[in-house]
Amino acid sequence: MPPMAARGKHNKIHQQQGTRLGLSYKEKLERFFLAVISGQREGSGANFLRSLLRYLAYIYGAITSCRNFLYEKRIFRHHTLGCQVISIGNLTVGGTGKTPVVEVFARALQKEGRRVAILSRGYKKTEHSLGKKILDKITGRERRRPPRVVSDGTALLLDSAMSGDEPYMLASNLSDVAVLVDRDRVKSGRHAIDKMQCDTLILDDGFQYRRLKHRLEIVLVDFTNPFSNGYVLPRGLLRESVKNIRRADFIFITKSTGRDSENLKEQLRQLNPRAEISECAHRPKYLQNVFTGERKPLDFLKETKVALVAGIAVPQGFESEIKRLGAVLVYLKRFADHHRYRQQEIIDIINKAKKNEAAAIITTEKDAVRFPKIERRDVPIFFLRVEIELLSGVEDFYACISRICFR
Repeated sequence: MPPMAARGKHNKIHQQQGTRLGLSYKEKLERFFLAVISGQREGSGANFLRSLLRYLAYIYGAITSCRNFLYEKRIFRHHTLGCQVISIGNLTVGGTGKTPVVEVFARALQKEGRRVAILSRGYKKTEHSLGKKILDKITGRERRRPPRVVSDGTALLLDSAMSGDEPYMLASNLSDVAVLVDRDRVKSGRHAIDKMQCDTLILDDGFQYRRLKHRLEIVLVDFTNPFSNGYVLPRGLLRESVKNIRRADFIFITKSTGRDSENLKEQLRQLNPRAEISECAHRPKYLQNVFTGERKPLDFLKETKVALVAGIAVPQGFESEIKRLGAVLVYLKRFADHHRYRQQEIIDIINKAKKNEAAAIITTEKDAVRFPKIERRDVPIFFLRVEIELLSGVEDFYACISRICFR
């Protein structure tokens, strides 16, 4: 067998081993359903399940359409808090690169003199038991309980387990910006205004959260997979019908290359003629050691043997970027989105990396906040820092910021 073919086979084996180990029952079930709805899983059983999911999707779509109708007719009440409320969300579940966009907007608004708070649900944060949640709801304690304050704009107050991955990451990267977590974002918005004197609220993942009135609706569309397979949940990954993008005031095409986007832009203009459209790319900036904070330039990866670890919705883009930067991939471990790592899992990954002669382990920033502290330092672990770069619609973006700040 030629050397390159042997190495390809070797890498494939290690990738398969990496994806099979360390998954919880929920994660395995999630992977199974993703394989079914994407068509990767074949056979009569998978075909039957897809048919069943299609009927469930019709029901789900009808429910979301009814809910939107009730809000539009003001039968369901919007809450207004007397300040600027900007929603940043998407139509699909996960993978659009939303967190860096939220960071860019928050930083731009803060620099213009706004006192900004980011309101997040805190997906997959540590929750109370089901029994306690039911009891709190019955007794009204849930309404009285204050939101979790991840950052008050001066200090980081909670860890990623208590706050969720994205809120913790945002709070870590943004100084002078408050970050609050609660399912009830009307409540957390009031807390930010009353206790922290915030005058601008950013709803992280807020497109479907209609209880709080939005002044500006920003919707992200992933250039690499704009609308999944066109079906709503659970047959596809759409949270609601594509036609509802008509509610957007501003559309961000994320993960763009700056080329071959005219067809998507035209489709978006047909769905929403009034929205401004900008394109942005996710650009890698540097590598940072997960435990020591040491930074290395991107050329550190050139011809370096590395192991990759990712527990995000769409890991393929991250993996491709590491290869594009010149790294030699010798081991790959994928986990389900938002996987919370155990200490033994990290030790196992280090051992696998050493066995495959990797000089470093590379992960995403979102994964890094979920890594437990460990004493092992024999194989350094770095995360790839990624930031947004506007490719088109730059003037529209800054005009949008100006409108928010001076309205």
